[in-house]
Amino acid sequence: MRTEQPKVIHLKDYQAPDYLIDETHLTFELFEDHTLVHAQLVMRRNPQLGMDLPPLVLDGQQLELLSLSLDDHLLTPAEYQLDDSQLTLQPPHSEFVIDSSVRIHPESNTALEGLYKSGSMFCTQCEAEGFRKITYYLDRPDVMSKFTTTVMAEQQRYPILLSNGNPLASGADDQGRHWATWEDPFMKPAYLFALVAGDLWCVEDSFTTMHQREVALRIYVEPENIDKVQHAMDSLKKSMKWDEEVYGREYDLDIFMIVAVNDFNMGAMENKGLNIFNSSCVLAHAETATDAAHQRVEAVVAHEYFHNWSGNRVTCRDWFQLSLKEGFTVFRDSQFSADMNSATVKRIEDVAYLRTHQFAEDAGPMAHPVRPDSFIEISNFYTLTIYEKGSEVLRMIHTLLGAEAFRQGSDLYFERHDGQAVTCDDFVKAMEDASGSDLTQFKRWYSQAGTPRLSVSDSHDAQAGTYTLTFKQSCPATPGQSEKLPFVIPVELGLLDSKGQPLALRLQGEAQATGDNRVLSVTEAEQSFTFVDVAEKPLPSLLRGFSAPVKLSFPYSRDQLMFLMQHDSDGFNRWEAGQQLAVQVLQELVGQQQRGVAMAMDERLVKALCSVLNNEQLDPAMVAEMLSLPSEAYLTEISEEADVEAIHAAREFARKRLADDLFEPLWQRYQDARVQSRKQAYVAEASHFARRALQNMALSYLMLTEKPKVLTACLEQYEACDNMTERLTALAVLVNSPFEAEKAATLANFAERFKDNPLVMDQWFSVQAASTLPGGLERVQALMQHPAFTLKNPNKVRALIGAFAGQNLINFHRADGSGYRFLADLVIQLNALNPQIASRQLSPLTRWSKYAPERRQMMRNELERILASGELSSDVYEVVSKSLV
Repeated sequence: MRTEQPKVIHLKDYQAPDYLIDETHLTFELFEDHTLVHAQLVMRRNPQLGMDLPPLVLDGQQLELLSLSLDDHLLTPAEYQLDDSQLTLQPPHSEFVIDSSVRIHPESNTALEGLYKSGSMFCTQCEAEGFRKITYYLDRPDVMSKFTTTVMAEQQRYPILLSNGNPLASGADDQGRHWATWEDPFMKPAYLFALVAGDLWCVEDSFTTMHQREVALRIYVEPENIDKVQHAMDSLKKSMKWDEEVYGREYDLDIFMIVAVNDFNMGAMENKGLNIFNSSCVLAHAETATDAAHQRVEAVVAHEYFHNWSGNRVTCRDWFQLSLKEGFTVFRDSQFSADMNSATVKRIEDVAYLRTHQFAEDAGPMAHPVRPDSFIEISNFYTLTIYEKGSEVLRMIHTLLGAEAFRQGSDLYFERHDGQAVTCDDFVKAMEDASGSDLTQFKRWYSQAGTPRLSVSDSHDAQAGTYTLTFKQSCPATPGQSEKLPFVIPVELGLLDSKGQPLALRLQGEAQATGDNRVLSVTEAEQSFTFVDVAEKPLPSLLRGFSAPVKLSFPYSRDQLMFLMQHDSDGFNRWEAGQQLAVQVLQELVGQQQRGVAMAMDERLVKALCSVLNNEQLDPAMVAEMLSLPSEAYLTEISEEADVEAIHAAREFARKRLADDLFEPLWQRYQDARVQSRKQAYVAEASHFARRALQNMALSYLMLTEKPKVLTACLEQYEACDNMTERLTALAVLVNSPFEAEKAATLANFAERFKDNPLVMDQWFSVQAASTLPGGLERVQALMQHPAFTLKNPNKVRALIGAFAGQNLINFHRADGSGYRFLADLVIQLNALNPQIASRQLSPLTRWSKYAPERRQMMRNELERILASGELSSDVYEVVSKSLV
């Protein structure tokens, strides 16, 4: 904690490390009230920096130094300098060995960084800079070392002792303690170090690699969760096979392990050979995890496994290059999920999330490039820009180069940089060298912040038979960047004739047409493309598959959008046309509400969605997506000044109108799906996910009609289902209904039924926190007193506080500002417990510029109160101070 202004770290100041660590030998003595860490570091001067011997500065925080030796010489305090964050000494030679012993206190570590306890289990989280809370070290990603780790603990309490790599030896003493030694043969930075000790059960399987190596697969959980890991194991084996087939990447150790941990700041961590997961990202069972949770487990398992190459074998030189591993790996896991499920639905889900949340980040005070120029606290830069926009940047390279050239580029990247810590430029260079392309201008996506705007106009010359599209790109100013140069924007498109048929595409100057779908590369501030042999004016289908993360504008009429919904061959753009139509209709309703006139909805939206409902050929998951109206958060994001009450009223009016007008087809689709659900036991696969998605979307609309038969159906679904997907949806629609007696009884039943399952209780909290009915803040305050809630567990905070402030806009933005005061009070409290979680809860307050002056001032007042509250962590200080500029 600190009261002075923290130091800003700049990319331009990067310097290679003065010293390197060839070998790291660690011994941990685990006790209930402390832990002793003995470290031996085999070090040498960085040969690229000369033969002089500057002072050695090791990172260390919250460590009690017990002893320090240099080449077997025990140092006295006069022979080194020690402060709160560094240990400095003078090496006598270019090669030397440092031995140290420190005492740390994982049992009281509520920040969950470094070594800490989750319940009765010891575990670690070292990314980004947690290893310095374990021992004195060069805690930076470009210092890579071979690790040998010995863990010692009481055998009865901690029968399982794990670390990175392969098991080397184990044994026991006659005092009831035992030990295990692990050796990782691959060089890695300290952030990939992991240790686990606990009373765990294990599910074991194996995988045979493409070169016929047998790899042991183990997933460790606490005994009560042993029946919830098979889905994760299946996902792991699918991931390993997919990575071999699509990227040619083979696993390299003898064993791959996953451990589920209840207290974890992030989703999961890719530590070499020993992945530590938030339990919410590994435990999945039909009765306790929704379809979305099953899909998330599959995706996160894949993500962390894929990191073995895109992050571990090749890692990032410095934390400014974080997207090198995260953006690339998110892209890889999105490809995997698309192959395992519906590719179109996966793309829709990803884009909806990106446009609602990452675009808002781009427009806010924490906006930063995919490769940031500076930061105060690196933990604040595990952002949607680094991950999701970083993935979109990789997707654009894939689109521009094509799948074959992209694979050649990734192969060259891994071959060229295996065992190295590198930069985003190194990745792009491999893509250039493999494909023969020049990506110099494209790299602006890494250095320029903000979401580009792409406005498109068209013209048709009937006499000449030409059709011209003119693109104009711009990007708004962001913190520290007032002027932006043109990006390279790949625009995938097609042209439809008046019957909805695709036209052959031939640009002026080309000898022949090249299919009916192609990618144009927009590289200038204003640029035109002219197609020939176009007899009638076509309707363009633009940015197919969301080929670039931009805000696209084209003057589509509502009738044209309905036409695209019916005829576009690109599934994503059919959904997008529906979303644009809904946005136009909803914005019209918002205007009516603001003017105080009776709301009247355009019949074309009802007609369009009726057509979707009656289309038996469409994937049910696609139907569910098309029925889902743009969220209040997205409508807020695209507003110049968001009117919270008007947006909520307009969207609720539209939902109720659709429910009434489409009752019969909704009821029929619901009944058909329920018949199938009753016939078939739960299966976690795409076709079943799709059926339940449509069933639950239909129920959410039907309950708005308040018809007795729908209430009966909802209660039947809650009681008779065999899975959490159907049960939780039934609960959620009841919680948002006026049926008070049924709501209270069902909430009580759910809590009693799942009181011993923390992850399910998190869903119980979230359903109530997200309810838009009046009194939301009071409900959340009451739930904070529930025995299943604690501020010390990140999942609980996200489930209750995060769901309220981030999803329940009408209640969080209450006109009296009480929602803002509530969140600020909690951030101040969390700042002392867990700074990372505290800073991540701040996001709703940082968006103050989106709202009317009264709300804006109240939100700023709370940020100023947090800033003045005392000793702020660097995590919270950075977000608050930047938000007030």
